[in-house]
Order: sequence, then C-alpha cells, then structure tokens
Amino acid sequence: MATLAELIRTAPWARALTEAQLRRVTADVNEHTFAPGATVCQEGAVVDSWTGVLEGLVKLHTVFPDGRSVTFTGVPTGGWFGEGSLLKAEPRKYGALALRESRIARMPKSTFDWLLDNSIGFNRFVLLQINERLGQFIALVGIGRLLDTDARIARCLGALFNPILYPGAGLRLSISQEEIGYLSGVSRQRVNEALQRLEREGVLAVEYGAIRVPDLARLQGYGS
Repeated sequence: MATLAELIRTAPWARALTEAQLRRVTADVNEHTFAPGATVCQEGAVVDSWTGVLEGLVKLHTVFPDGRSVTFTGVPTGGWFGEGSLLKAEPRKYGALALRESRIARMPKSTFDWLLDNSIGFNRFVLLQINERLGQFIALVGIGRLLDTDARIARCLGALFNPILYPGAGLRLSISQEEIGYLSGVSRQRVNEALQRLEREGVLAVEYGAIRVPDLARLQGYGS
C-alpha cells in the first residue's frame, strides 16, 4: 500500500511545488479511513480543509429537509474537492459519503491558503479545477432535464473519467453496479440494463467490478 507521502507526490497539483513546499504539505496533511456508508464531510459544517480521495470512492450529495437526497457527482481515487467552499469561507453546501472503504486526505485550510500565497503553479491548478467543476455541474443540469436514463448513466460514468478532476482513473474504473446506482440515482437493475445496452453499442466494456472505456469522448457525449 502506498504511503500518504507517496500519494501526495503523485497528485497533479504537487508537481508544481518545490521540495520545501512538498515537505510542508506532507507534514501538514493527515489521513483518515472511512467505512462504506460513513460520512466523510458533513453538509453545513465549517470547511476547514481541502479533501482528497487517496483510495476509494466518495459521492457528493445534499439531503433536503423532507429526507430526499440528490447526488451531484462521485469522486474516485485521485480526486480532490472542496476548494470552492474554502475560497468563499462558507459552510459546506453538500455532504460527502464513502461508497466503499476509502482513504481520505485532509489538507488544513492554513496550508491550502499558504500554497495559494506562495505557488503560482498551485494557483493555476485550483483555477483549472474550479473551471472544470463548473462545466461538470452545468452539464449535470442538462443531463437531468433532457436525457433518458441510459444517457444519464453514461454521462454519470463519463464524469468519473475526467482526466483533470480525477487523473488517476485512466480508461478503466473499479466500480460496482450498486455504486453506479447510488451516483446516478437509479436502481441496480436499471443500471444493469443500461450497461448491457451501452456494451452492445460498444460505448463501454463491463468487467468484473469495473468499467473499461474504449472511446471516452463517445461515453461523455452519449445521448447528444
């Protein structure tokens, strides 16, 4: 199992840092392990850290007063989230839930702010991350309003292969049909039906506990 220090060094934002900056970050970031179904970040809580998924899968969602829940997206291995709330210094607008056992890294706000003040490369990464996230959520509105269930599931999966937000995904993602159902808001049976159709059309390949994508652009644009 890779150590926290090793995983930090492989993060795309870390490539722009000096050795001195990396040493401080490595000393400041802490790691926690969450069981499936555990709350990683509480909606409405004060945001005091930038959060990374070292290993695992987390969903970002909100729960309404009547108990209804809406999932925004998933964050697989290699993804970091929460920079917007840190920059605005506001309570978290969504919760984060572990869908499987997950190793989670937390960078304190003080360290995040220090990097913004001292690393141009880190600033560029955060700017690109926010811009990519904005595009992702704008697309999410259209997906929910205009596309059928098969296309919604395809787009949901396509978002998890975003090379900027989730650089560790490659073209193969370990994910179960149950987890896809949690992220797309449909039943496991309906996910299975959609995956069979998408596989027949050559959009993706279903493997045991994983999805492989031969043509990422086709998956991400499915239904348009």
